[in-house]
Amino acid sequence: MQRTSAWLLPGLGLLAALLVVAIAVGSTPIPVGVVIEALSNALTGAHGEAGPSPIDRIVVDLRLPRALLAVMVGAGLGVVGCLLQTVTRNDLADPFLFGLSSGAAAGAVLVITVTGDVLGVWTLPLAAFVGGMLASAIVLVLVSRLRDQGPARLVLAGLAVSFLFMAVTNYLVFAGDQRAAHSVLFWTLGGLGLARWDLLPIALVGAVVIFVFAQVSYRRFDALLAGDDTARTLGVNVDAMRRLTFLVCAFATAAFVSITGVIGFVGLMVPHLARGLVGPMHKGLIIMSAIIGACLLLASDIAARTLLMPQELPIGIVTTAVGSVFVLGLLQRL
Repeated sequence: MQRTSAWLLPGLGLLAALLVVAIAVGSTPIPVGVVIEALSNALTGAHGEAGPSPIDRIVVDLRLPRALLAVMVGAGLGVVGCLLQTVTRNDLADPFLFGLSSGAAAGAVLVITVTGDVLGVWTLPLAAFVGGMLASAIVLVLVSRLRDQGPARLVLAGLAVSFLFMAVTNYLVFAGDQRAAHSVLFWTLGGLGLARWDLLPIALVGAVVIFVFAQVSYRRFDALLAGDDTARTLGVNVDAMRRLTFLVCAFATAAFVSITGVIGFVGLMVPHLARGLVGPMHKGLIIMSAIIGACLLLASDIAARTLLMPQELPIGIVTTAVGSVFVLGLLQRL
C-alpha cells in the first residue's frame, strides 16, 4: 500500500483539476475562477435575492452532472476491466469482450429505431440495461453447460454473444427508422450528453456496487493471481468466484452503458496503467484503477468537446484512438 499512498494524492489532485477543466470548457468557455465561484455558490447557497445567475445554471445544471458522470463511469469501467483481467487471466479483457456492451447497445438501438420512448425518458436507459443483463445471462448459461468452465471458455462464450448482439444491432439499424441513424451512430460510439441529475444515480449505483465488491473480495482476487489450483488450496471457490465477478461486472457495465453508450478501451487500458504504478495486488490496484479511469474519461471528454468545437465528437472515438495506440505499445512490450 506504500506505492498506492505515494500516488494517491497526485492522482486525486489531477482528478480535481480535470474536473474543473471539464466544467470550464465547452461551446461557451467559462473562466476557471468563475467555475469555482459557481460551485461555491451552489454549495453555500450564496446566490443573493436574484437567485442563480445564467452562468451558475450552466455550471451546476449542465456541466457538473456531465463531469460527475465521466468520473463515475470512468472509475467503474477501470475497476471492471481490472477484475475481468484477473478472473480470465487475459490482459486484453474488458467489458466489450464479453458481449456486455453489445447487449446494452442492442437494447438502446431497439428503442431508437423501433419502439420509441414508450416509457418516457427512462425508456432508453432501461432498455440498454436489460440488454446488457440479457447478454450476461446468455454467457453464463452457455458456460454453465460446459464441463470446462475455465477462463478461456468464458472469453469464447462472451465473444460469441458479442457478435450475436452486434448482428442484432446492425439489423435494427438497417430495418428501423433510417432518420434515427445519426442518433444510433452517436450512441453506439458513446457520449455523455444524457447526463442529468436524475440519471446520475444509475451510474452511481453501478460504480458503488463494483467498487465495494472489489474491495470486499480483494484477497480472493490476489489468490487468483497464483492460479486456480493455488487459489483452491487457499479456500477460494474459483468457478463460483469467476461467475459472481462476471455477474457483478455485467450489472455495473449495463448501468454505465445505459446512460453513456458504448465507450471502448477504458477497461482495457486502465488496469495496465494502474499495475505499472502500484503493482498487481488488488487492494491498491482497485483504488488506482478507479482514479486513473476517472481521469482518463474526463480527459477524453475534454478532447471530444474541443477538437472540433463547436461540434462534439462521440467520446468513443477518442478512447478508441488512444486505446489502439496503447494496444500497439503493449504488443511491443510482449
